[in-house]
Amino acid sequence: MKITVPHYYSRFQCVAGDCPDTCCAGWQIMIDDASLKKYRKRRDPFGSRLKNSIDWENSAFRQYDGRCAFLDENNLCDIYSEAGPSMLCRTCRAYPRHIEEFEGVREISLSLSCPEAAKLILDCEEPVRFLSKETEKEETYPYFDFFLYTKLMDCRDFIISTLQNRELDWSLRTGIVLGLAHDLQRRIVNGRLYETDSLLERYGRKGAVGKLASRLLAYQIDGESRFDGMKELFGFFDELEVLNSGWPDYIGRIRTVLYGAGESAYEEQRQEFYEFLEVSEERRETWERWSEQLMVYFVFTYFCGAEYDERPYEKMKLAVVSTLLIRETAQALWKKQGGVLKKDVFFEAARRYSREVEHSDLNLERLENLFRKEKVCGLDRLLTLVMG
Repeated sequence: MKITVPHYYSRFQCVAGDCPDTCCAGWQIMIDDASLKKYRKRRDPFGSRLKNSIDWENSAFRQYDGRCAFLDENNLCDIYSEAGPSMLCRTCRAYPRHIEEFEGVREISLSLSCPEAAKLILDCEEPVRFLSKETEKEETYPYFDFFLYTKLMDCRDFIISTLQNRELDWSLRTGIVLGLAHDLQRRIVNGRLYETDSLLERYGRKGAVGKLASRLLAYQIDGESRFDGMKELFGFFDELEVLNSGWPDYIGRIRTVLYGAGESAYEEQRQEFYEFLEVSEERRETWERWSEQLMVYFVFTYFCGAEYDERPYEKMKLAVVSTLLIRETAQALWKKQGGVLKKDVFFEAARRYSREVEHSDLNLERLENLFRKEKVCGLDRLLTLVMG
């Protein structure tokens, strides 16, 4: 078994009651079968509380005003403090760790939805490295397509390397990897996965970046209205399950700031924002680095999951659209705060997006279905938004 984690993984420490948010409110906490069995066997007074505070039909902790029944007034867990960490269910023990499972491989990342994890992910100044170790455990998946998985791994390595090429603007890096994922998808659909090596060779050939950059820059000139495109992407939120009751109001206010006054006001605001970024090289580099770390986070977490559905292009669209929406939200927050953009504000925008989107399988599935609409999320449309 190979275990792979980002290099900052071991630095994570939960700050418990000092956290500005809590992972024990705002969403349903599911309980694994082993923990349910353990809770049923508990015979002391705390066991009685456990039995009365669990929705046994849905295998979840009951909630009161959106908060877990075991979350106290100091945002600390009564199960942890009264029964010990061994009594926590698998969900509570694991969060904010996210695990992707493949045959003989476990890839563990930290979830952007956790404030402390978001700091580690986005405040990382150097390009992320991924560390692996091997254990003696072995396993076999009966229907695992190892050939597809290895090709996805090869492509993901190339994609992350490209995204971390800081000699190029974020928009160019993103345009290149979006095009690669599109071309890979076509080969999968047409039964030509064996051409992946030649595809990577073509993208990695000397001079290829310059040619690709020239083609991508045309989208800055010939692209359609960015206002309409981004407004449509924001409309995706209307199709998603609401996890946090405060989310619709929050994202509604963001949408009003961005698009409420029409296209001319939007373009003027956008121009002001980029003039703000260009005031100093440090400010612009920070913006580019945050965008890079977001893209790498989403690609590492989801891209190889295409082994299970053969849709790497949708996984790349998730990374691109998520980053675009978070960047756009940051622009609105900059406007609301009078032309100031602190890193904590950007981190919070990313965290809230992650919490609302990533922690619902239904939302991830709905987004992938929306990504298949060529009018809204076709390659040319997305490249226009990335390069615009």
